[in-house]
Amino acid sequence: MPLHALTRHTAGVIMTAALIAGSAPSQAATNAEAVAQTVERLRVAMVSSDGATLKSLIENDLTYGHSSGKLEDHAAFLKALDGTNSFQSIALTNQTVQVNGDNAWVRHVFDSVNNLPDGKTSTAHIGVLQVWKKHPDGWRLFARQAYLLPKE
Repeated sequence: MPLHALTRHTAGVIMTAALIAGSAPSQAATNAEAVAQTVERLRVAMVSSDGATLKSLIENDLTYGHSSGKLEDHAAFLKALDGTNSFQSIALTNQTVQVNGDNAWVRHVFDSVNNLPDGKTSTAHIGVLQVWKKHPDGWRLFARQAYLLPKE
C-alpha cells in the first residue's frame, strides 16, 4: 500500500474510533436525560394522581419501598396513588442519574406535602433510590427504596 493511501486509511480508522468513543458518553448523557425526564413525569403523575401515566411508568413486578419500611407492589402502588390526591406537592433535589446499559439508578432528596384522609397535611423529607429498566417504549420504574434523612 502506498504511503499516502496508508496515511488516509490510518486517519480514517483514527477518526472512526474517535467518533465511536465520542458517541459513548453522548449516548450515556442522552439516556441519563431521558431517565431524568421520566422521573419528572413520574413526579407530576404522582402529584396529579394520574393513574394511566403512573401505570405506563412502572414495571408489572414493581417493588416500592417507603421510608417507614412499608413495601408496595404494582397494584398497591397504583391503588395508593390513582385518583387519591395523596400529594399537594413533591420536590426532587440533589438528583443524580447513572445509566448502565438498559438499567439506571437515580438518587434524590424527596420533599413532599402529603394530603391526609382527615383533611390535614404532613410533610416528608427523605432520600430515595430508584432503579429503572429501559424498554423499547421508554424507561419504567422497577424498584424504589426511600430512607429517612436527618432532620435539618
